[in-house]
Amino acid sequence: MGFTDLVSDAGLTMLNGWLKTRSYIVGYSPSQADVKVFQQIKTIPAPETYPYAWRWYNHILTFESEFSTLPGDPTKEHTAYGPEAGDLTINPAKAPAAEEEDDDEVDLFGSDDEEEDAEAEKLKAERLAEYNKKKAGKVKPAAKSVVTMDVKPWDDETDMKKLEEGVRAIEMDGLVWGASKLVAVGFGIKKLQINLVVEDEKVSLEDLQNACEALEDYVQSTDIAAMQKL
Repeated sequence: MGFTDLVSDAGLTMLNGWLKTRSYIVGYSPSQADVKVFQQIKTIPAPETYPYAWRWYNHILTFESEFSTLPGDPTKEHTAYGPEAGDLTINPAKAPAAEEEDDDEVDLFGSDDEEEDAEAEKLKAERLAEYNKKKAGKVKPAAKSVVTMDVKPWDDETDMKKLEEGVRAIEMDGLVWGASKLVAVGFGIKKLQINLVVEDEKVSLEDLQNACEALEDYVQSTDIAAMQKL
């Protein structure tokens, strides 16, 4: 079966359901499968209707400059992935057998014997020490959030192209701008709805909003429409 029409509501519903228990289309890291499916989506999935697809879309967007370097078969079409596709992990809760054992699944207690002897205690201590050593050496990935921000102009005569250029010109360490669209709010006025990914410890959304509102020739106000942790 696989993914087919990713423009229709039915196609996006299927994708949203697929991503409810998965971070990526295939496996546990971004790949050409994500690239192929991403490229078929023409508009940002609505967060209130397709929250899992919206989270995935914005996360994959941060890898856009690296698409050609991601692992996987670039000749496969997006229809090769999705429900009932033969090359997918059917149960996302289980890692493929060929994958290296995750550190979190290391058996810390060794033998299954009911009575632990001295050898079993020694083995348990060795494994526990090895486990702690590996954990101590791991670098915790930076916490990130996907944000949808509304930027409202003064009136229907505001140059929205220059407004968006001004917003995107704002640079902060840990900030990546994503896709955007204009949304009608009434009386001929349209607001800019723009997605972004931020590193939580580096970027203050309040500071970002203040920077946008400093474009006072174009921007009347800003609002955070949606936010979700990656």
